[in-house]
This record gives sequence, structure tokens and C-alpha cells, in this order.
Amino acid sequence: MPELIDDIKIASDWLVKVFAEENLKLDYTVHSFFEIDKFFTQNMSKGNPIKDSRLAKDLGQILFSAGAYVGETIIQIVPDSKWVPDETDPQDEIYVSVKFPDETIAWPMQKVIQRFRNGGDESIYPYGYELTKAYSNIPFDETFWEMTPKPLPKKAKRWWQFRKEIQLFRK
Repeated sequence: MPELIDDIKIASDWLVKVFAEENLKLDYTVHSFFEIDKFFTQNMSKGNPIKDSRLAKDLGQILFSAGAYVGETIIQIVPDSKWVPDETDPQDEIYVSVKFPDETIAWPMQKVIQRFRNGGDESIYPYGYELTKAYSNIPFDETFWEMTPKPLPKKAKRWWQFRKEIQLFRK
């Protein structure tokens, strides 16, 4: 399926241009995955694209292109890795994988979809770092955790609220 591989390369390059318009720099390094996470954080609220945001306007194209970019970046970092399409799968564009020389398989498109659906718990930077750390000498950038939104703390019950529950239990 050489057409899909060509589409992936085109989509990846398109994302670099789109992100530049958003003042986000993609340079095919693991650190640039920060920018993808930042884009999702800036363009989403409560698990949905912000109205009139770039993500809301081009959702499918952004998700495909971000997955393409993640895969292309991994392939540039990991020697002898490659895209592995499944020509028998009608949804191959979202299930295409990247195969590493040690037979490890990654699904960048699926990871980006998970990032969209599940928020910061599925961040792209730690994923990309873990997949490529054996092939580079770059340490994990701990400042990533500073930009990642923290879950809202659950409101603790006051002691008198527990008292009401205990009274109900005794009846």
C-alpha cells in the first residue's frame, strides 16, 4: 500500500506547516512531541475540541497527521524501523504500525487517538521518549510534567457529612 505511506509523509509535512501557524515547532525530534501535547491541551476543554479551534475544524486530518508525524519521527530516530501497513484492513490508515528492528511494534495513529480521547493521561511525549530512548542519548525532559494539566482534586467531605451517612446507616 505505497499510497498510504505517501499519504503519511504528506500529512506529516502538512502538520509541521499547520503547527508553525500556531507557533508550535515540529522538527522531527522526540522533544517536538511536547508541541503535539501542547496543541491538544490548548485546543481542548473537558475532553472536547474548543469551538472554532483548529482541532475542531480539522479533527480527522489533525489526528491522522499527528499520528503520521509521530511515526515519521520515530522512524527518523530508530534506524531500520519502518511503516507496516496491513493491506487487508479497510481501516489501515488508523491501524498502520511502525516496526522496529528488534520486532517491537508501535501504533502511532492509535496513540494520537488515545491522546485525543483520554487527555493528558495518554501524552505523546512520554510515549515517544520510551519508544526511542534506547536509540538516543537524550534524557527525559522533566519540564514536561510542568506543562501537563493536573487532574482536578476531588472535594473532600467534611466530618459532619460523614456523620449524616453514619446516622443513615444506623437506621
